[in-house]
Amino acid sequence: MNLLHVALLLLLAILMGLVLAGRATAAANLARRSVLIIVSCLILSPFVWLVFATFKDPSVLNEYVFLPPFAEWSAETINLSNLRTLLAPQETVHGTYSFFLYIFNSVFLATAQTLLQVTFCSMAGFAFAVYSFRGRQALFLLVLGSMMIPPILLLAPVYRMVVNFGWMDTYFALLVPGAVGAYGIFLYRQAMMRVPKELFDAARIDGASELRIWYEIALPLVRPITGAFCLVVFLNAWNSFIAPNVFLQSTYKMPLPVILQHFVGQYENQYGVFLAGTFLAILPPACLFFYLQREFILGLTSGGVKE
Repeated sequence: MNLLHVALLLLLAILMGLVLAGRATAAANLARRSVLIIVSCLILSPFVWLVFATFKDPSVLNEYVFLPPFAEWSAETINLSNLRTLLAPQETVHGTYSFFLYIFNSVFLATAQTLLQVTFCSMAGFAFAVYSFRGRQALFLLVLGSMMIPPILLLAPVYRMVVNFGWMDTYFALLVPGAVGAYGIFLYRQAMMRVPKELFDAARIDGASELRIWYEIALPLVRPITGAFCLVVFLNAWNSFIAPNVFLQSTYKMPLPVILQHFVGQYENQYGVFLAGTFLAILPPACLFFYLQREFILGLTSGGVKE
């Protein structure tokens, strides 16, 4: 019987004692909080395991679930060898490059694609929500219908277009096809339809251009949606694997997901280094989530209350 079994038995005994004492409400509250704590621990356990695996020596990586017993802690079991191997300059056919270069590539691609999608999707959503023109509903239905097409089906035609434009092994092949998306257009259109049209009319009377109305009035009023959408787009771009693998050929242009799979393959299995790279790869999205957490939650709940 380990410590976990003892804790569960003690919790069960306390619950039974509260029920027998006639304090059913207190027992229910304790049971509810206990379930939440247990579920939270289960959710967080993979991340804790990843952090511990990063600092374990490769020789003991598979011997312990988390960390070795405290009595066995030493430089041979707990060290920074995985991080040192990961951050050391790597020899490639194009030269010697550091792991930080691939981090910069991922940050650049994810940030650029996020800015492009926020700009063009918000413009399109603004047009669908504010302007009345012939064929607006049909065009919007066409945009919504495109969401039912799996992106992998478009890989072959996009590849042909990229080759014809001469964009192979350039970031244009990744940024231009992903500069706008139907989901973002739909999201911004629904958000901007809730903005009173009188605000736009008052801005036009004051002499504001349509571009200024979009940038200074519409966008600030849908900031929670922008925060949630930025997080979704950034994560999708950060985790992108197929498109960079297809369109990029130079190693020094690769993002993190493509580089990390080189450590685990047919001829090389450096699981400790791979896990260390995974740990570093989740830090930027995690920081972005905590920064945009308030806007993300507001964006998810903005349509939950009917006015």
